Amino acid sequence: MINISAPRIEQLISNFKKKRILVIGDLMIDEYLIGNVIRLSPEAPVPIVEIKDEKVSFGGAANVALNVSTLGSEPIIVGVIGKDRMGDLFIDMLYKNNMITEGIVRMNNRPTTVKTRVIGHSQHIARVDREHNSYLSGKDEAQIVEKITGFIPKVDGIIIQDYNKGVLTEHVIASVIELSKRFNKLITVDPKFINFLKYKSVSVFKPNIKETEEALALKIICEDDLIKAGKKLMEKINPDSLLITRGPSGMSLFESDGSITNIATRARKIADVSGAGDTVISTLTVSLVAGANHKEAATLANYAAGIVCEEVGIVPIDIDVLQRVCIGSGIQ
Repeated sequence: MINISAPRIEQLISNFKKKRILVIGDLMIDEYLIGNVIRLSPEAPVPIVEIKDEKVSFGGAANVALNVSTLGSEPIIVGVIGKDRMGDLFIDMLYKNNMITEGIVRMNNRPTTVKTRVIGHSQHIARVDREHNSYLSGKDEAQIVEKITGFIPKVDGIIIQDYNKGVLTEHVIASVIELSKRFNKLITVDPKFINFLKYKSVSVFKPNIKETEEALALKIICEDDLIKAGKKLMEKINPDSLLITRGPSGMSLFESDGSITNIATRARKIADVSGAGDTVISTLTVSLVAGANHKEAATLANYAAGIVCEEVGIVPIDIDVLQRVCIGSGIQ
């Protein structure tokens, strides 16, 4: 049981404001084409969807940055988009959300990553991905490292958000970790499979249970399996703490002192888990730079994930809702 008093919650959340968080990773746009299925196509056995509405939102590391912003902190994004129409739209979205654009690298030879979902009669009909996920090299990689190097002294914390889309090369990862240590900056990581074990000695390493199984080539069926996997990852990665998110089963926090804390999920009714991982890493990081210990930060992140899972679609966490729900639930 983790005890956090109402005054402590208020203090931590008030400290979210004016913190600066560097978000490094794969930037995306989520596009939704919404309409009605009117008939089957005569050309192939596929539905024809008559589009009635179009929506776009931040995806990937950009959604992490949006969550940082709605928590009251200032995100600084470093990543890559294309010199294309969706890249222009991405920049416009940054301006509309009062985010700076100085960390964005625009490239001629890569498109802006876009995930287009076709929705007909409230059913997910298809998804179309536009992306180029080869890893950066040469001057493109150097440009990313140069931007990171310039920003790190000016921020309170760093989030690495990896989707295996090419920005987080081994050199970029090593550079970020080395710079974080040189400037004594907190660094949290939401990993993916390819470079999973390269994120050594970070502040918090946050995989989900499926990613943990894939990286360690084992199946986690029971609590004993989870503990074994967590201890193995702690040995391989050597973070200050490891937070494994477990979907409906909540989260498990492994700390360097050997303690293990299970945190039950806080969602009252799960409508959509999309984007919950982005909310967790954002809330966790902002909480830590605001002065929370790892158990407190994981608990606040768990509440934040529960809140966004009750909404349909990818929505960022709202700082006022988070405070109201945490205090109303009585974490004490």
